[in-house]
Amino acid sequence: MRYFQILFCFPLLFSCAEKKSEKTESLEEKAQKIHQKVITIDTHDDINVKNFTDSINYTQRLETQINLPKMEEGGLDVAWLIVYTGQDSLNAEGYAAASDNAISKFEAIHRLCEEYAPDQIELAFSSKDVRRITEAGKKVAMIGVENAYPIGEDLSKFEDYHNRGARYISLSHNGHSQFCDSNTGEADDEWLHNGLSDLGKQAVKEMNRLGIMIDISHPSVESMKQMVQLSEAPIIASHSSARALCDHSRNLSDEQLLLLKANGGVVQTVAFSSYLNTEKHEARAAYMKEVNLKIADSLELNWYDRSMFSSLTKEQQNEFMENYPKISKLGNEKAAKDSNAPEAVGVSDLVDHIDYMVKLIGIDHVGISSDFDGGGGIAGWSDASETFNVTLELVKRGYSEEDIAKLWGENLLRVLDEVQSLAEVKKS
Repeated sequence: MRYFQILFCFPLLFSCAEKKSEKTESLEEKAQKIHQKVITIDTHDDINVKNFTDSINYTQRLETQINLPKMEEGGLDVAWLIVYTGQDSLNAEGYAAASDNAISKFEAIHRLCEEYAPDQIELAFSSKDVRRITEAGKKVAMIGVENAYPIGEDLSKFEDYHNRGARYISLSHNGHSQFCDSNTGEADDEWLHNGLSDLGKQAVKEMNRLGIMIDISHPSVESMKQMVQLSEAPIIASHSSARALCDHSRNLSDEQLLLLKANGGVVQTVAFSSYLNTEKHEARAAYMKEVNLKIADSLELNWYDRSMFSSLTKEQQNEFMENYPKISKLGNEKAAKDSNAPEAVGVSDLVDHIDYMVKLIGIDHVGISSDFDGGGGIAGWSDASETFNVTLELVKRGYSEEDIAKLWGENLLRVLDEVQSLAEVKKS
Protein backbone atom coordinates (compact mmCIF):
# COMPACT_ATOMS: atom_id res chain seq x y z
CA MET A 1 0.00 0.00 0.00
CA ARG A 2 2.79 2.38 0.91
CA TYR A 3 4.42 1.57 -2.41
CA PHE A 4 1.36 2.77 -4.35
CA GLN A 5 1.10 5.95 -2.29
CA ILE A 6 4.63 6.90 -3.24
CA LEU A 7 3.94 6.27 -6.91
CA PHE A 8 0.78 8.35 -6.64
CA CYS A 9 2.67 11.32 -5.14
CA PHE A 10 5.30 11.48 -7.86
CA PRO A 11 2.91 12.70 -10.57
CA LEU A 12 1.64 15.39 -8.21
CA LEU A 13 5.18 16.61 -7.61
CA PHE A 14 5.92 16.72 -11.30
CA SER A 15 2.60 18.43 -11.95
CA CYS A 16 3.39 21.19 -9.42
CA ALA A 17 6.85 21.65 -10.91
CA GLU A 18 5.40 21.87 -14.41
CA LYS A 19 2.81 24.43 -13.31
CA LYS A 20 5.50 26.51 -11.63
CA SER A 21 7.63 26.30 -14.79
CA GLU A 22 4.65 27.24 -16.96
CA LYS A 23 3.92 30.22 -14.72
CA THR A 24 7.48 31.53 -15.01
CA GLU A 25 7.53 31.03 -18.77
CA SER A 26 4.16 32.69 -19.26
CA LEU A 27 5.31 35.70 -17.22
CA GLU A 28 8.37 36.18 -19.43
CA GLU A 29 6.31 35.55 -22.52
CA LYS A 30 3.83 38.21 -21.41
CA ALA A 31 6.68 40.65 -20.79
CA GLN A 32 8.18 39.91 -24.21
CA LYS A 33 4.88 40.58 -25.96
CA ILE A 34 4.46 43.87 -24.13
CA HIS A 35 8.06 44.87 -24.75
CA GLN A 36 7.72 44.27 -28.47
CA LYS A 37 4.43 46.15 -28.66
CA VAL A 38 5.12 49.37 -26.71
CA ILE A 39 7.44 52.19 -27.79
CA THR A 40 10.47 52.13 -25.51
CA ILE A 41 12.10 55.52 -25.00
CA ASP A 42 15.29 56.27 -23.07
CA THR A 43 15.51 60.03 -22.54
CA HIS A 44 19.22 60.38 -21.75
CA ASP A 45 22.19 58.86 -23.59
CA ASP A 46 25.50 60.73 -23.73
CA ILE A 47 27.71 60.63 -26.80
CA ASN A 48 31.36 61.03 -27.77
CA VAL A 49 31.91 62.53 -31.24
CA LYS A 50 34.80 60.09 -31.75
CA ASN A 51 32.13 57.41 -32.20
CA PHE A 52 30.45 59.31 -35.04
CA THR A 53 32.92 58.95 -37.91
CA ASP A 54 32.74 57.07 -41.20
CA SER A 55 34.95 54.30 -39.75
CA ILE A 56 33.75 54.16 -36.11
CA ASN A 57 30.06 54.71 -35.48
CA TYR A 58 26.90 53.35 -33.89
CA THR A 59 26.20 50.87 -36.69
CA GLN A 60 28.90 48.79 -34.97
CA ARG A 61 28.67 46.97 -31.65
CA LEU A 62 31.06 49.33 -29.89
CA GLU A 63 31.92 49.18 -26.20
CA THR A 64 29.55 52.09 -25.70
CA GLN A 65 26.41 51.31 -23.71
CA ILE A 66 24.24 52.64 -26.49
CA ASN A 67 24.57 51.77 -30.19
CA LEU A 68 22.33 50.31 -32.87
CA PRO A 69 23.17 46.61 -32.41
CA LYS A 70 22.58 46.86 -28.65
CA MET A 71 19.35 48.82 -29.15
CA GLU A 72 18.16 46.12 -31.54
CA GLU A 73 19.12 43.31 -29.18
CA GLY A 74 17.43 44.90 -26.17
CA GLY A 75 14.37 46.21 -27.96
CA LEU A 76 15.07 49.89 -27.24
CA ASP A 77 13.23 51.97 -29.85
CA VAL A 78 14.18 55.56 -29.09
CA ALA A 79 17.42 57.05 -27.76
CA TRP A 80 17.66 60.71 -26.82
CA LEU A 81 21.25 61.50 -27.78
CA ILE A 82 22.68 64.28 -25.66
CA VAL A 83 24.46 67.48 -26.62
CA TYR A 84 26.40 67.93 -23.39
CA THR A 85 28.87 70.66 -22.52
CA GLY A 86 30.54 71.02 -19.12
CA GLN A 87 30.40 74.22 -17.13
CA ASP A 88 33.16 76.82 -17.56
CA SER A 89 33.66 80.54 -17.00
CA LEU A 90 30.70 82.82 -17.59
CA ASN A 91 32.35 84.95 -20.25
CA ALA A 92 32.46 85.31 -24.04
CA GLU A 93 35.55 83.11 -24.39
CA GLY A 94 33.99 80.26 -22.42
CA TYR A 95 30.71 80.52 -24.32
CA ALA A 96 32.48 80.42 -27.70
CA ALA A 97 34.48 77.29 -26.87
CA ALA A 98 31.39 75.59 -25.47
CA SER A 99 29.38 76.53 -28.55
CA ASP A 100 31.89 74.80 -30.82
CA ASN A 101 31.62 71.66 -28.68
CA ALA A 102 27.82 71.68 -28.76
CA ILE A 103 27.62 72.19 -32.52
CA SER A 104 30.06 69.31 -33.08
CA LYS A 105 27.66 67.01 -31.20
CA PHE A 106 24.61 68.21 -33.11
CA GLU A 107 26.48 67.55 -36.34
CA ALA A 108 27.61 64.11 -35.17
CA ILE A 109 24.03 63.02 -34.50
CA HIS A 110 22.92 64.28 -37.90
CA ARG A 111 25.76 62.38 -39.60
CA LEU A 112 24.66 59.14 -37.98
CA CYS A 113 21.05 59.57 -39.08
CA GLU A 114 21.61 61.12 -42.51
CA GLU A 115 24.91 59.67 -43.76
CA TYR A 116 26.01 56.54 -41.90
CA ALA A 117 22.78 54.72 -41.14
CA PRO A 118 19.68 56.39 -42.63
CA ASP A 119 18.23 52.94 -43.29
CA GLN A 120 18.56 52.01 -39.60
CA ILE A 121 17.90 55.17 -37.60
CA GLU A 122 16.13 58.46 -38.21
CA LEU A 123 16.02 61.73 -36.30
CA ALA A 124 12.58 62.56 -34.88
CA PHE A 125 11.25 66.02 -34.07
CA SER A 126 7.78 65.11 -32.81
CA SER A 127 5.70 62.24 -31.46
CA LYS A 128 4.25 61.77 -34.95
CA ASP A 129 7.80 61.24 -36.26
CA VAL A 130 8.50 58.72 -33.49
CA ARG A 131 5.45 56.64 -34.38
CA ARG A 132 6.11 56.82 -38.12
CA ILE A 133 9.76 55.78 -37.78
CA THR A 134 9.11 52.91 -35.37
CA GLU A 135 6.31 51.61 -37.60
CA ALA A 136 8.83 51.60 -40.46
CA GLY A 137 11.03 49.29 -38.39
CA LYS A 138 13.83 51.77 -37.75
CA LYS A 139 15.35 53.08 -34.54
CA VAL A 140 14.73 56.65 -33.50
CA ALA A 141 17.16 59.34 -32.40
CA MET A 142 16.05 62.48 -30.60
CA ILE A 143 18.21 65.30 -29.27
CA GLY A 144 18.38 66.72 -25.77
CA VAL A 145 20.73 69.49 -24.63
CA GLU A 146 22.34 69.05 -21.22
CA ASN A 147 23.38 72.55 -20.17
CA ALA A 148 22.40 75.71 -22.01
CA TYR A 149 25.78 77.21 -21.15
CA PRO A 150 27.00 77.06 -24.83
CA ILE A 151 24.15 79.38 -25.82
CA GLY A 152 25.93 82.22 -24.03
CA GLU A 153 23.76 85.30 -23.71
CA ASP A 154 22.30 85.19 -27.22
CA LEU A 155 18.72 83.94 -26.83
CA SER A 156 18.37 83.56 -30.61
CA LYS A 157 20.54 80.45 -30.31
CA PHE A 158 17.63 78.62 -28.69
CA GLU A 159 15.91 78.77 -32.06
CA ASP A 160 19.09 77.60 -33.79
CA TYR A 161 19.27 74.62 -31.42
CA HIS A 162 15.59 73.91 -32.04
CA ASN A 163 16.19 73.96 -35.80
CA ARG A 164 19.05 71.50 -35.29
CA GLY A 165 16.66 69.11 -33.53
CA ALA A 166 16.84 69.95 -29.83
CA ARG A 167 13.57 69.04 -28.16
CA TYR A 168 14.59 69.50 -24.53
CA ILE A 169 17.17 71.74 -22.88
CA SER A 170 18.47 71.96 -19.32
CA LEU A 171 19.43 75.48 -18.27
CA SER A 172 22.36 74.31 -16.13
CA HIS A 173 24.49 71.27 -15.33
CA ASN A 174 27.06 70.79 -12.56
CA GLY A 175 27.72 74.43 -11.73
CA HIS A 176 25.72 77.63 -11.87
CA SER A 177 25.19 78.88 -15.41
CA GLN A 178 24.27 82.28 -16.77
CA PHE A 179 20.63 81.09 -16.75
CA CYS A 180 20.11 79.46 -13.36
CA ASP A 181 21.59 77.86 -10.26
CA SER A 182 22.59 74.21 -10.27
CA ASN A 183 21.76 71.47 -7.76
CA THR A 184 25.50 71.43 -6.95
CA GLY A 185 25.03 74.64 -4.93
CA GLU A 186 23.58 72.53 -2.13
CA ALA A 187 27.03 71.26 -1.22
CA ASP A 188 28.17 74.61 0.18
CA ASP A 189 24.88 76.55 0.13
CA GLU A 190 26.31 79.05 -2.33
CA TRP A 191 24.07 80.44 -5.04
CA LEU A 192 24.58 82.80 -7.95
CA HIS A 193 20.99 83.78 -8.80
CA ASN A 194 18.81 82.32 -6.03
CA GLY A 195 17.04 80.40 -8.77
CA LEU A 196 16.68 81.83 -12.27
CA SER A 197 18.60 84.83 -13.54
CA ASP A 198 16.73 87.46 -15.57
CA LEU A 199 18.23 85.82 -18.65
CA GLY A 200 16.96 82.45 -17.43
CA LYS A 201 13.43 83.80 -17.06
CA GLN A 202 13.56 84.97 -20.67
CA ALA A 203 14.91 81.55 -21.69
CA VAL A 204 11.90 79.79 -20.15
CA LYS A 205 9.55 81.97 -22.20
CA GLU A 206 11.63 81.40 -25.33
CA MET A 207 11.54 77.63 -24.93
CA ASN A 208 7.76 77.81 -24.48
CA ARG A 209 7.55 79.86 -27.67
CA LEU A 210 9.65 77.41 -29.66
CA GLY A 211 8.19 74.16 -28.35
CA ILE A 212 11.27 72.96 -26.46
CA MET A 213 10.72 70.94 -23.29
CA ILE A 214 12.37 72.42 -20.18
CA ASP A 215 14.51 69.86 -18.34
CA ILE A 216 14.86 70.35 -14.57
CA SER A 217 17.10 67.38 -13.71
CA HIS A 218 20.24 69.45 -12.97
CA PRO A 219 18.98 72.90 -11.87
CA SER A 220 18.53 73.73 -8.18
CA VAL A 221 15.30 73.25 -6.27
CA GLU A 222 14.59 76.99 -6.31
CA SER A 223 15.35 77.15 -10.03
CA MET A 224 12.91 74.32 -10.63
CA LYS A 225 10.17 76.01 -8.59
CA GLN A 226 10.57 79.22 -10.54
CA MET A 227 10.52 77.35 -13.86
CA VAL A 228 7.24 75.67 -12.91
CA GLN A 229 5.79 79.03 -11.95
CA LEU A 230 6.87 80.71 -15.21
CA SER A 231 6.36 77.96 -17.76
CA GLU A 232 3.03 77.77 -19.55
CA ALA A 233 3.88 74.25 -20.70
CA PRO A 234 4.64 71.02 -18.84
CA ILE A 235 8.29 70.38 -17.90
CA ILE A 236 10.36 67.22 -17.58
CA ALA A 237 13.12 65.81 -15.42
CA SER A 238 15.02 63.89 -18.11
CA HIS A 239 17.03 61.75 -15.69
CA SER A 240 16.20 61.95 -11.98
CA SER A 241 14.76 59.69 -9.29
CA ALA A 242 13.00 60.02 -5.91
CA ARG A 243 14.84 61.88 -3.16
CA ALA A 244 12.71 60.20 -0.49
CA LEU A 245 14.40 56.89 -1.37
CA CYS A 246 17.88 58.25 -2.10
CA ASP A 247 18.87 61.62 -0.66
CA HIS A 248 20.88 63.08 -3.51
CA SER A 249 20.57 66.65 -4.81
CA ARG A 250 20.03 65.28 -8.33
CA ASN A 251 16.81 63.59 -7.23
CA LEU A 252 13.41 65.21 -6.73
CA SER A 253 11.80 65.70 -3.33
CA ASP A 254 8.14 64.88 -2.74
CA GLU A 255 7.40 68.62 -2.93
CA GLN A 256 9.09 68.85 -6.33
CA LEU A 257 7.33 65.73 -7.59
CA LEU A 258 3.95 67.11 -6.60
CA LEU A 259 4.78 70.40 -8.34
CA LEU A 260 5.73 68.39 -11.42
CA LYS A 261 2.38 66.58 -11.30
CA ALA A 262 0.46 69.84 -10.95
CA ASN A 263 2.41 71.19 -13.92
CA GLY A 264 1.48 68.15 -16.00
CA GLY A 265 5.09 67.08 -16.47
CA VAL A 266 6.99 63.81 -16.19
CA VAL A 267 10.01 62.54 -14.25
CA GLN A 268 12.20 60.03 -16.09
CA THR A 269 13.46 57.64 -13.40
CA VAL A 270 17.19 57.19 -13.99
CA ALA A 271 19.27 54.00 -13.88
CA PHE A 272 22.18 55.75 -12.16
CA SER A 273 23.52 53.75 -9.26
CA SER A 274 24.25 56.59 -6.82
CA TYR A 275 20.79 58.11 -7.39
CA LEU A 276 18.98 54.87 -6.54
CA ASN A 277 20.47 53.31 -3.40
CA THR A 278 23.21 55.14 -1.49
CA GLU A 279 24.25 52.29 0.81
CA LYS A 280 24.54 49.67 -1.90
CA HIS A 281 26.17 52.12 -4.31
CA GLU A 282 28.89 53.23 -1.87
CA ALA A 283 29.83 49.69 -0.89
CA ARG A 284 30.00 48.60 -4.50
CA ALA A 285 31.78 51.78 -5.63
CA ALA A 286 34.57 51.36 -3.08
CA TYR A 287 35.10 47.80 -4.26
CA MET A 288 34.92 48.70 -7.96
CA LYS A 289 37.35 51.59 -7.55
CA GLU A 290 40.12 49.19 -6.63
CA VAL A 291 39.14 46.75 -9.37
CA ASN A 292 39.00 49.45 -12.06
CA LEU A 293 42.30 51.00 -10.99
CA LYS A 294 44.03 47.65 -11.34
CA ILE A 295 42.48 47.07 -14.77
CA ALA A 296 43.41 50.56 -15.96
CA ASP A 297 46.96 50.05 -14.71
CA SER A 298 47.25 46.72 -16.49
CA LEU A 299 46.08 48.38 -19.72
CA GLU A 300 48.35 51.38 -19.12
CA LEU A 301 45.37 53.72 -19.22
CA ASN A 302 44.58 56.66 -16.97
CA TRP A 303 41.53 56.20 -14.75
CA TYR A 304 39.62 59.01 -13.09
CA ASP A 305 36.83 58.60 -10.59
CA ARG A 306 33.55 59.97 -11.94
CA SER A 307 33.25 62.33 -8.96
CA MET A 308 36.33 64.12 -10.31
CA PHE A 309 34.84 64.72 -13.75
CA SER A 310 33.97 68.41 -13.40
CA SER A 311 37.49 69.20 -12.18
CA LEU A 312 39.23 67.44 -15.09
CA THR A 313 40.70 69.26 -18.06
CA LYS A 314 38.85 68.87 -21.36
CA GLU A 315 41.54 66.44 -22.53
CA GLN A 316 41.11 64.37 -19.37
CA GLN A 317 37.31 64.44 -19.73
CA ASN A 318 37.62 63.12 -23.28
CA GLU A 319 40.03 60.47 -22.03
CA PHE A 320 37.56 59.51 -19.31
CA MET A 321 34.68 59.23 -21.80
CA GLU A 322 36.78 57.04 -24.07
CA ASN A 323 38.19 54.74 -21.38
CA TYR A 324 35.16 54.48 -19.08
CA PRO A 325 33.08 51.95 -21.08
CA LYS A 326 36.03 49.63 -21.69
CA ILE A 327 37.33 49.61 -18.12
CA SER A 328 33.86 49.42 -16.55
CA LYS A 329 32.95 46.43 -18.68
CA LEU A 330 36.09 44.55 -17.70
CA GLY A 331 35.63 45.56 -14.07
CA ASN A 332 32.07 44.29 -13.97
CA GLU A 333 33.10 41.02 -15.58
CA LYS A 334 35.75 40.53 -12.93
CA ALA A 335 33.36 41.43 -10.11
CA ALA A 336 30.79 38.95 -11.40
CA LYS A 337 33.28 36.15 -10.72
CA ASP A 338 33.96 37.30 -7.16
CA SER A 339 31.47 35.83 -4.67
CA ASN A 340 32.59 38.38 -2.08
CA ALA A 341 31.83 41.41 -4.25
CA PRO A 342 29.21 43.74 -2.70
CA GLU A 343 25.78 43.56 -4.38
CA ALA A 344 25.37 46.06 -7.18
CA VAL A 345 22.44 48.44 -7.50
CA GLY A 346 20.07 46.80 -9.98
CA VAL A 347 16.81 46.88 -11.88
CA SER A 348 14.76 46.15 -8.76
CA ASP A 349 16.16 49.33 -7.17
CA LEU A 350 15.19 51.31 -10.27
CA VAL A 351 11.65 49.98 -10.18
CA ASP A 352 11.43 50.71 -6.44
CA HIS A 353 11.75 54.39 -7.40
CA ILE A 354 9.17 53.97 -10.16
CA ASP A 355 6.79 52.35 -7.67
CA TYR A 356 7.28 55.16 -5.17
CA MET A 357 6.73 57.95 -7.66
CA VAL A 358 3.76 56.28 -9.34
CA LYS A 359 2.12 55.94 -5.92
CA LEU A 360 2.84 59.59 -5.07
CA ILE A 361 2.05 61.39 -8.34
CA GLY A 362 0.35 58.83 -10.58
CA ILE A 363 1.22 56.63 -13.54
CA ASP A 364 0.84 59.55 -16.01
CA HIS A 365 3.85 61.44 -14.66
CA VAL A 366 6.65 58.85 -14.50
CA GLY A 367 9.03 57.57 -17.19
CA ILE A 368 12.38 55.82 -17.64
CA SER A 369 15.94 56.85 -18.56
CA SER A 370 19.43 55.35 -18.30
CA ASP A 371 22.13 58.05 -18.56
CA PHE A 372 24.13 55.50 -20.57
CA ASP A 373 27.65 56.55 -21.49
CA GLY A 374 27.38 59.32 -18.91
CA GLY A 375 27.80 57.21 -15.77
CA GLY A 376 24.46 55.40 -15.87
CA GLY A 377 23.86 51.68 -16.02
CA ILE A 378 22.96 49.21 -13.28
CA ALA A 379 23.00 45.46 -12.78
CA GLY A 380 20.47 44.03 -15.21
CA TRP A 381 20.38 47.19 -17.35
CA SER A 382 24.05 47.78 -17.92
CA ASP A 383 23.57 48.74 -21.56
CA ALA A 384 20.83 48.96 -24.19
CA SER A 385 21.00 45.23 -24.94
CA GLU A 386 19.44 44.53 -21.50
CA THR A 387 16.48 46.90 -21.85
CA PHE A 388 13.94 44.05 -21.72
CA ASN A 389 14.87 43.35 -18.10
CA VAL A 390 13.20 46.59 -17.03
CA THR A 391 9.93 45.57 -18.70
CA LEU A 392 10.16 42.12 -17.12
CA GLU A 393 10.52 43.62 -13.65
CA LEU A 394 7.55 45.93 -14.28
CA VAL A 395 5.44 42.92 -15.30
CA LYS A 396 6.55 41.08 -12.16
CA ARG A 397 5.40 44.07 -10.10
CA GLY A 398 1.93 43.88 -11.64
CA TYR A 399 2.01 46.80 -14.08
CA SER A 400 -0.41 46.42 -16.98
CA GLU A 401 0.46 46.81 -20.65
CA GLU A 402 -1.14 50.27 -20.63
CA ASP A 403 0.90 51.28 -17.57
CA ILE A 404 4.13 50.01 -19.10
CA ALA A 405 3.44 51.83 -22.37
CA LYS A 406 3.03 55.07 -20.41
CA LEU A 407 6.21 54.51 -18.39
CA TRP A 408 8.30 53.58 -21.42
CA GLY A 409 7.32 56.54 -23.53
CA GLU A 410 3.71 57.59 -23.85
CA ASN A 411 3.95 60.00 -20.92
CA LEU A 412 7.00 61.68 -22.41
CA LEU A 413 5.40 61.91 -25.86
CA ARG A 414 2.26 63.39 -24.30
CA VAL A 415 4.34 66.16 -22.70
CA LEU A 416 6.17 66.80 -25.98
CA ASP A 417 2.81 67.09 -27.76
CA GLU A 418 1.53 69.59 -25.20
CA VAL A 419 4.72 71.68 -25.35
CA GLN A 420 4.61 71.77 -29.14
CA SER A 421 0.87 72.52 -29.22
CA LEU A 422 1.44 75.55 -27.01
CA ALA A 423 4.16 76.74 -29.39
CA GLU A 424 1.78 76.41 -32.33
CA VAL A 425 -0.80 78.54 -30.51
CA LYS A 426 1.84 81.19 -29.79
CA LYS A 427 2.81 81.31 -33.47
CA SER A 428 -0.79 81.81 -34.64
